Parts: sequence; structure tokens; C-alpha cells
Amino acid sequence: MDRQFSKNVQRKIRDFYDNREAVGLQRLQELVTELYLAEGKKREKTWGMIEAALKKTGMKEDRIAHLRQQDDPQLLAKVVAELMAQ
Repeated sequence: MDRQFSKNVQRKIRDFYDNREAVGLQRLQELVTELYLAEGKKREKTWGMIEAALKKTGMKEDRIAHLRQQDDPQLLAKVVAELMAQ
């Protein structure tokens, strides 16, 4: 299936893939904020989304597990700040 896209659509597709990392990091920042406010089941669900987002950044599984075990939003915020600085 060889699809031909208009120049406008090609630009949007290219921009999407060019900015995918920045969008992922922004989503991580939003999830840290949600984690500060979450309790109970919502907190567990938020951690699941955070783990998935961290895996997409290429972070090692053991570091993700350590962050989850600590369950500290401030520590997670520092890690996200490190990722933003890279």
C-alpha cells in the first residue's frame, strides 16, 4: 500500500515524529502533578502510566522499579528534570 499524502499532511506527520520526545516528556511532567494529588486506586493507575512513559524514554527497568518502590513524587520530579536537561 503506497499512500501519497499532500504536502500539508506530510509536514504534520514529520512534525509529529520530530516532537514526539518533547510531547512524551511533557506528559511525564503532567503525570508527576497527577501523582502528587492522587490517592488509592488512582495513584496505582497513575504509576502504571508513568512506568509506560518512562519505558518509552529508554530508562532501565531497575531504575523504574526503584522509583515505583520509593513512591516519591519529588524524586520522580527530579528524574523528569534530568530527562528534560538531556
